[in-house]
Amino acid sequence: MTKLTAIPVTAADGKTTDLSDHAGKVLLIVNVASKCGFTPQYTGLEALHRRFADRGFEVLGFPCNQFGAQEPGDAAEIAKFCSLTYDVTFPVYAKLDVNGDKAAPLYRYLKEQAPGLLGSKAVKWNFTKFLVDRDGHVVERYAPQTTPEAIAKDVEALL
Repeated sequence: MTKLTAIPVTAADGKTTDLSDHAGKVLLIVNVASKCGFTPQYTGLEALHRRFADRGFEVLGFPCNQFGAQEPGDAAEIAKFCSLTYDVTFPVYAKLDVNGDKAAPLYRYLKEQAPGLLGSKAVKWNFTKFLVDRDGHVVERYAPQTTPEAIAKDVEALL
């Protein structure tokens, strides 16, 4: 079985890395976008991140432009938007694809581990969330409309 922390990802600076810096932590992995109706969830994601960070929890944001072209910016623009608009302190990685032939390996793994409604593998929209336990197992997949506040109890149960 693939280890989540060994899956290659691209950092916001364009360098290939992996998630080993997050090994042993509970993670909420989210495909984010700056111009989406769900974009205000950045506030709740940041609050969740700050609330549980000292207990070994992190939110990881992965910008995606596959849904209505709602993340058109480059890495610098995305970082500036997240910082200035929502005071985001959690890691935001480079833009990636979550579906299709060019889907990032991380999202192929997440979708395989936690299929959506009726077994669908596709991510349906921005702000789909995957909760991962300390051992790298995907525990739950949440729909975009599920707020970060509604996930807090599930995060706390894993800490």
